[in-house]
Amino acid sequence: MFERLDQILERYEELTRLMATPEVAQDHVKVREYSQERSDLQQVVSAYKDYREADAELQATREMQSDGGLGADMRELVAAEIATLEERLSELENRLRLLLLPKDPRDERSVIVEIRAGTGGDEAALFAADLLSMYSQYAAAHRWRVEILSSNETGIGGYKEIAFEVRGHGAYSRLKYESGVHRVQRVPTTETSGRIHTSTATVAVLPEADEVEVEIHENDLRVDVYRSGGKGGQSVNTTDSAVRITHLPTGMVVQCQDERSQLQNRARAMSILRARLYDLEYNRQAEEVESARRSQVGTGERSEKIRTYNFPQNRVTDHRIGVTVHQLESVLSGEIDQFIDELTAQEQAALLAGAAA
Repeated sequence: MFERLDQILERYEELTRLMATPEVAQDHVKVREYSQERSDLQQVVSAYKDYREADAELQATREMQSDGGLGADMRELVAAEIATLEERLSELENRLRLLLLPKDPRDERSVIVEIRAGTGGDEAALFAADLLSMYSQYAAAHRWRVEILSSNETGIGGYKEIAFEVRGHGAYSRLKYESGVHRVQRVPTTETSGRIHTSTATVAVLPEADEVEVEIHENDLRVDVYRSGGKGGQSVNTTDSAVRITHLPTGMVVQCQDERSQLQNRARAMSILRARLYDLEYNRQAEEVESARRSQVGTGERSEKIRTYNFPQNRVTDHRIGVTVHQLESVLSGEIDQFIDELTAQEQAALLAGAAA
């Protein structure tokens, strides 16, 4: 591990020197390339420097302890300092092991999130709207930008389905844990007897894909255009601006009608299709390469129930990690890092266990 850390530190210092040269400073492409690589190494280098500093301090303190001329009080202080430094070194070493774990290459990407109402009719559609609000507020807290790509609204403020982009550095690294079935238990406003209903909505989080990463042939597409419709079925406009794209090899269908321009709707539909195909191919390759490996925190499959939101008990439970909080309003206001942090920690622990094995 420490040989690798020395190499990383050497590369970091080399990049620092290169960026200070006039040749590189005048080359904007290289400046951006070197700056990004240096930024990617920053956390590891900082933790390694802290480790080396603490290690040097520990060695010096141990030498002091070996001095036979120390009084009893001083020996006690030195022993306490050694214990503190040893604990600090252990913490830093664990941090370095985590930082050196292989990262998901998709982690830094923006994402496309698709929410679909599941069982529960209108109540499920309203819950889909609640999830949209939760993720929008979470994105705002992280200074990420949210843009609606397509939607199918109900007449009472819910969504049968909605797709939106969350654009920001590292969005996938946090939101990837949200894929799966979300369940809500509450008394609908239309329920006169006060009976609690259980409804569901599915969430799919797809890393955004560039055009060069996913090759889509025009011959593989069937593009249909039709007149957009709004809430209650009324016409939004009088031109055929809505677009439905079918990817013939996979049977995937994407439709967009929110924009007034057919060109804009087609571009958005292609963006969603590209993300879906990228996710499909990535997962296929990962399954082939790591068929024996299974995460301990859940697979994130679309059919997996991951979280329950219980209104009568003011309770939210994440079933993958067994964590329950009684702060439902805060969670629906976007405060979901408590779940994401724990899921991240458990995934890292699983990776460390796999590396040790």
